Amino acid sequence: MTDRNASPRGNDALDVIAIGNAIVDVLANADDDFLTKQGLDKGGMTLIDAERAESLYDAMGPGIECSGGSAANTAVGVASLGGRVAFVGKVRDDHLGGIFRHDIRAAGVAFETPPTTDGLATARCLVMVSPDAERTMGTFLGACQELGPDDIDADQIRAARTIFLEGYLWDPPGGKAAFRRAAEIAQEADTTVALTLSDAHCVERHREDFLDLIDGHVDVLFANEAEVKALFEVDDFDEAMQRVRSICGIAALTRSEKGSVVVNGSEVHVVEAAKVDKVVDVTGAGDLYAAGFLYGLSRGLPLADCARVGGLAAAEVISHIGARPQKTLAELLPAEHR
Repeated sequence: MTDRNASPRGNDALDVIAIGNAIVDVLANADDDFLTKQGLDKGGMTLIDAERAESLYDAMGPGIECSGGSAANTAVGVASLGGRVAFVGKVRDDHLGGIFRHDIRAAGVAFETPPTTDGLATARCLVMVSPDAERTMGTFLGACQELGPDDIDADQIRAARTIFLEGYLWDPPGGKAAFRRAAEIAQEADTTVALTLSDAHCVERHREDFLDLIDGHVDVLFANEAEVKALFEVDDFDEAMQRVRSICGIAALTRSEKGSVVVNGSEVHVVEAAKVDKVVDVTGAGDLYAAGFLYGLSRGLPLADCARVGGLAAAEVISHIGARPQKTLAELLPAEHR
């Protein structure tokens, strides 16, 4: 387990390298009847092919295009808080790929992964936002599937304080190989390895692999209540919490309006959710919570304060449409957390 308060690297080291799927989101409002007609599981993420992506896009209402992807959203959040961060992910040299590259760099995130020049188009995620602010996603992975171990820069991993991996990366074979290579390099270099489980259905697809990874490679785990219960195939949150603390260093478990619970060995921190006037769209809430938490770790904050920073970041993103902050998150932090 890496010491979160140790700083063996220089002041110019990256705080976080986020590795994940480079996706452009298309967000539109949709009611439950639409989701039922389209055969979509409300609140979940369904992988779809190019043909299904086109038909679903045609059926959706007017949409808003914005760059997304779980780990990429987290990277943008870290940058908005004032951290030094890079993203590794694959796009095609097409229109959406250009949008993604521009947006993430404009947000202050280093992004140098070369694009593909042929094959599948840049990935897109069709996000349907229900009246209750729940989001349901149909994801065409496209060029994301071309990410592989050769895209991992070993020197960059060794120089970073933390690498952050998204569970969705485990779906394409190349991403899985990149995931393993990054984790192995990080472990050898005493770089902290953080993982988000991403989605309960993703957990169900890869449960045994995730359990093995968490036990052998992961220092910091992020999961929401549904994901951690799915990981251990239990219905009770407290049971899942006790199970995860036995195989993981730090586990940050989010519970929507109930806030979050952070466990680390015998430590248990229950942190209230940050206040928000109106929940508009929960897309990106977990991604931004992870951003705040990782930023706090990079600054050596106590775990409870890391969770509070995560809660502040999550509260900002659920107050508007879209998975990336509209305000500079650093301005929302108390002076002692900057």
